[in-house]
Amino acid sequence: MFREAGVDDFESVMLLYRQLHPGDPVLRDGRDADVFAEILKTPGLRLYVLEVDGRVAATTYLNLIPNLTRAAAPYAVIENVVVDADLRGTGLGKQIMAATLQAAWNAGCYKVMLMTGSRRESTHAFYRACGFDGAEKTAYVAHPSLSS
Repeated sequence: MFREAGVDDFESVMLLYRQLHPGDPVLRDGRDADVFAEILKTPGLRLYVLEVDGRVAATTYLNLIPNLTRAAAPYAVIENVVVDADLRGTGLGKQIMAATLQAAWNAGCYKVMLMTGSRRESTHAFYRACGFDGAEKTAYVAHPSLSS
């Protein structure tokens, strides 16, 4: 079942995120739970989960962004796409991506973008199979300077 995440999904989503970024620190001060609650209540931010047999098996994060061009049609960015490692290759990734894209189209978006840090051809093939064109745009990423 594809649905928006709820407050009870925090631990399940965090388990998937630890698979995505195993080197991230585990926060013990509750900041992550606070951010999760903020995401759930903020218009335009949609955290989705895909349940299989009553457990959260995949997640995506859709950011709807207001826009003044393209007849004021919004666009979206998808982040943090994760399918549980034990269930990869079963079609769940395509299922949650199709539903997430449909949510963007239903919101009137004229385009959806995503970036991946993966260099694996299989990851890029997956996104192409979901309808993304890797040649249409060029992405750049900046981080705050660590040497100030």
